[in-house]
Amino acid sequence: MYIKTKNKAKKIAVYVSFIVFSLFSVTANAQCAMCRAALTSEGNTTKAAAVNDGIVYLMVIPYVLVAGIGYAIYRMKKNKSN
Repeated sequence: MYIKTKNKAKKIAVYVSFIVFSLFSVTANAQCAMCRAALTSEGNTTKAAAVNDGIVYLMVIPYVLVAGIGYAIYRMKKNKSN
């Protein structure tokens, strides 16, 4: 499959901008309603923030794995076409 240089550069720019905006997005509150109510009722906001950070950390791992697998598939297809 032949891809023009102009379209290829545009696709790369779209992918890079998507990754940048995904990584540097606004801070999310990842707690469920029950966890938030239980942790904030005690008045200990540092514990609530730690739980929130842990949830976000656990959420990132599958995305990184899927991105790695997608990149590996991309490289295999690119090598196969050459």
